[in-house]
Amino acid sequence: MILSNYAQAVISEELPEGLRLPDGVRQHGLKSMNIPFASGSNPADAMVVIPCSMGTLGRIAHGTSEDALLRSADVVLKEKRKLILVPREAPLNLIHVKNFELLMLAGAVIIPASPSFYTRPQTVEQVVDTVVARVLDHLGIENTAMPRWREERD
Repeated sequence: MILSNYAQAVISEELPEGLRLPDGVRQHGLKSMNIPFASGSNPADAMVVIPCSMGTLGRIAHGTSEDALLRSADVVLKEKRKLILVPREAPLNLIHVKNFELLMLAGAVIIPASPSFYTRPQTVEQVVDTVVARVLDHLGIENTAMPRWREERD
């Protein structure tokens, strides 16, 4: 796990109890380039940037690689691994859309943080889970974060 410079501000606003990570999840410094998955000789299987600001998305699209987060995303793309970006900003301008295009042409998957409501979520956590479930599906990770769409009944 790598947190961007602004992540702590977002966490303090949106997660009053702080970020709770499962046991075994290791946090890496944003400026450290010594992390294994920041090198093509040891690429990650997949990478998710969630939430992904338009600034981060743009820097990834243009390959700036100025920190460990951006370098890792660059490595994932160049090694043809799965990069999932979850932007949640709206509305979009033409620069955002062009950055989406660049990233999709490079092999990234863009999953906007657009929740599903057919499950009739009752809490903010359930709304968030609809987005998380889609990300997990794209990673090939089985999950029960939200109910699945059902076939029509006769």
